[in-house]
Amino acid sequence: MPGPDRCLWLLAEPEVDAFTARLGGPALLTPEERAEWARKLTPTARRRYLAGRLLARHALTASSGRPVTAWRFRRTGHGRPEPEPGDHGLRFNLSHTDGLIACVVARDGRACGVDVERFPAGDEAVACLPRHFAAEERADLAAAGPQERAARVAAYWVLKEAYAKALGTGLRKPLSSYAFTGLADGPVRLRDSERPASGRDWHFDLVRPGPGHVVAVAAERAAPGGLRTVTVSA
Repeated sequence: MPGPDRCLWLLAEPEVDAFTARLGGPALLTPEERAEWARKLTPTARRRYLAGRLLARHALTASSGRPVTAWRFRRTGHGRPEPEPGDHGLRFNLSHTDGLIACVVARDGRACGVDVERFPAGDEAVACLPRHFAAEERADLAAAGPQERAARVAAYWVLKEAYAKALGTGLRKPLSSYAFTGLADGPVRLRDSERPASGRDWHFDLVRPGPGHVVAVAAERAAPGGLRTVTVSA
């Protein structure tokens, strides 16, 4: 099916119960997913896990036309879920925070990652996170005023998480080994000391879906302007 090379799906937490009920609830999960869902320690964690897994199915179906009940998943060596079988060339990634769940779907087998966080960053994050960032990011934050610094800490964090998730490394990759520039005037650019070609191989989008959240999408071999954003309603 023709369409953008990547699509960001957003589900607000107040919509979760009606959305998951409409899709079929836990019955739609595989036995392995139901076991993982049941192991979650709190009702909130179980609710968000279920919403994420069903949002992924909904998004993948919208991108392929395959029935929402047909999706199965395999785990990569890093534990990342991928659609099985992979003959649709689709890949996806999930993220959630208080108030919002996000899923990105990319076409043509391109790696992708998404992260969503509260915006702007809180006082503790502003105090603690920058020490782990790259030198040019720390210099940028040091030159910013308090309000702008809190906004940029949140933006740097979601960009770093989205990129690390797209690579499949998670936070095992040191945050200081790659840096982002262009937050003030765009476009967002990457310098990764471990991957010299990364600056031209990846595209990044920063999305502000509302006053309290920021979302970053990382996609390999993606075209500028190729991101579509969809807000899901129950």
